[in-house]
Amino acid sequence: MKHTLSTALYISAALLLAGAAQAQENPFAKPSTLPYQAPRFDQIKDAHYQPAFDAGMKQHLSEIEAIAGNKAAATFDNTIVALERSGRMLDRTANVFFAVNQANSNPALEKVEAAMAPRLAAHADAIYLNSKLFARVKALYDKRQSLKLDAEALQTLTIYYKQFVHAGANLNDAGKTRLRAINKEAASLETSFQQKLLAGTKAGALVLDNRSDLAGMTDAEIAAAADAAKERGLKGKYVLTLQNTTQQPLLTSLSNRSVRERLFNASWTRSEKGDANDTRAIISQLAMLRTEKAKLLGYANYSAYVLYDQMAENSQAVEKFIGQLVPATRAKAAEEARLIQAAIDKDGGKFQLKPWDWQRYAERVRKERYDLDEAALKPYFEINRVLNDGVFYSATRLYGITFKRRTDLPVYHPDMLVYEVFEENDQPLGLMYFDFWKRDNKRGGAWMSNYVGQSKLFGTKPVIYNVSNFTKPAAGQPALISFEDVGTMFHEFGHALHGLFANQTYPLVSGTNVARDFVEFPSQFNEHWALNTEVLKRYAVHYQTGKPIPQSLVDRIKKSQTWGQGYALGELLAASQLDLQWHALPPGSPRQDVNRFEAQALKKTGTDFPNVPTRYRSSYFLHIWANGYASSYYAYQWTVMLDTNAFAWFNRNGGMTRANGQRFRDLILSKGHTMDYGPMFRAFYGKDPEIGPLLEHRGLVPPKK
Repeated sequence: MKHTLSTALYISAALLLAGAAQAQENPFAKPSTLPYQAPRFDQIKDAHYQPAFDAGMKQHLSEIEAIAGNKAAATFDNTIVALERSGRMLDRTANVFFAVNQANSNPALEKVEAAMAPRLAAHADAIYLNSKLFARVKALYDKRQSLKLDAEALQTLTIYYKQFVHAGANLNDAGKTRLRAINKEAASLETSFQQKLLAGTKAGALVLDNRSDLAGMTDAEIAAAADAAKERGLKGKYVLTLQNTTQQPLLTSLSNRSVRERLFNASWTRSEKGDANDTRAIISQLAMLRTEKAKLLGYANYSAYVLYDQMAENSQAVEKFIGQLVPATRAKAAEEARLIQAAIDKDGGKFQLKPWDWQRYAERVRKERYDLDEAALKPYFEINRVLNDGVFYSATRLYGITFKRRTDLPVYHPDMLVYEVFEENDQPLGLMYFDFWKRDNKRGGAWMSNYVGQSKLFGTKPVIYNVSNFTKPAAGQPALISFEDVGTMFHEFGHALHGLFANQTYPLVSGTNVARDFVEFPSQFNEHWALNTEVLKRYAVHYQTGKPIPQSLVDRIKKSQTWGQGYALGELLAASQLDLQWHALPPGSPRQDVNRFEAQALKKTGTDFPNVPTRYRSSYFLHIWANGYASSYYAYQWTVMLDTNAFAWFNRNGGMTRANGQRFRDLILSKGHTMDYGPMFRAFYGKDPEIGPLLEHRGLVPPKK
């Protein structure tokens, strides 16, 4: 990292700020006095986080020692409920810090993150490797059937016990010592990976000198590129910033093939330049640490360690699932490539299809086959209209909830929007924050989480945020987004609904605290409503004329949905297998050459689809190296299976009705992790999930008559 001060002066300044912060009341010391305990962004300063983490961890460990050292026999209340009540200041601090650091980072926050990562790992170990505490949890678990607990309490106890065992509570002292060292080093490496990737993504942006190089881009896109350059002090130039995936949206627009190739390569090599932002050494070390951890805890590999509590349960089930998709995906991608090459030839291009050509000419084919132009769609998707008359309207139709804009609550960035959410009977349900626009100091992708979690134990209602990375329009330009961005808005709000409808007593099982291969189910299910006729005609309105999107255009969108699925699913399956192969490495494996391993993994699994690069390369695969998706990236496709099953159920039972929405809320969205996922899904769907609706949805098989 670069600082304007020397390192010594920077550290001294930070210490002075920390001391000043401690001299006054820390905003995290007590619950916020704002509605719903919303964060006091108007009071929180960068210098508050480190002291709050320090005090929060100290307070939490004191509470843990009191629970572990309790002379009274273990009871559910004095052990499990006490655990749930512990660590409140630490929770408040972490919930806000990690939200802001992901979306609006700066050198001071990155310094706190680097310092805290190993300490937080050690803090977790101090709890889960506490022998006296585990003895109390185990004593309760062993006699759980005689405790007469309700279903949620029994599930909470069971999960606690399994988490303690999974975290190493049964290891001997030497094993615990080594595990602590592994966790500490891994936490530091994961943080370093995130920071290098953020810096590498920013530095990897393509800088262009001439407007002519931007041929094919719209005036609004060119203005945004010019603004991005100005923000970096590159007046008169143009900057094409990178999104987190391999493919970049502007590859569809750019007509200059050499510029497309440069943009693709900028994305492909962002973290592999042999400089300070190169992530490959971190990856190879993390992979080795994870294999060692798996062996220490008695697992064949890290994948087996991760999947112990997932809906899929084991890597064999995951491999079987993905294996069912690969052959049809390969065939569909090959057919798409044939049509795209024909379009290149027809256009007079004397070149063979390459990855940087795919998106542009796939769009040409889509235009020709379906008379659909992505640029012609954008004027119908003004972001505020999409949010209010699309995302919110569909939620009202299905679940009865309503939304009221709040401008009186503080935010960490002026672009943010805040809404209060109400039940059908006007009772308050929670708060929603939205942070839509891409910034250089924002991590890539889109996500949802909580500032405040729902819990009857604490009487708290959910305070939730959605973050995205849409391209912000230049000043004076309309806030138009792509239909893919529309899907992202519906997706992330599906996560939000899962959190808003949480109805649990214990935080451990509340809301979205569920398995990776279940948590994406509500979000992907919610995407289906973006193309619902009643919803679409309300939000898809031309920003200039005020006319709704023509039905003929809607029909073409729907007909085109399966075009490009060979590519879309191919890049996802490649990424899923890349993830699984990294974490299938057996203990004792040598340090891997990252690029060689990646090529071999894709070839071995049949996911080296020609001209369809993996959605994320190992070197910028944030999900699996730092975001908790290690061996779980498959979850996105697993949950498409669940969501297409659920949507098929809706279609068989009357579609978008208030009664159907309530049933989905009651049986899925409000359940949290109060029961196992298989029974939960069967209670709604009536049977185990089927792959057929997924194959139809992707256009890999013809729909059933």
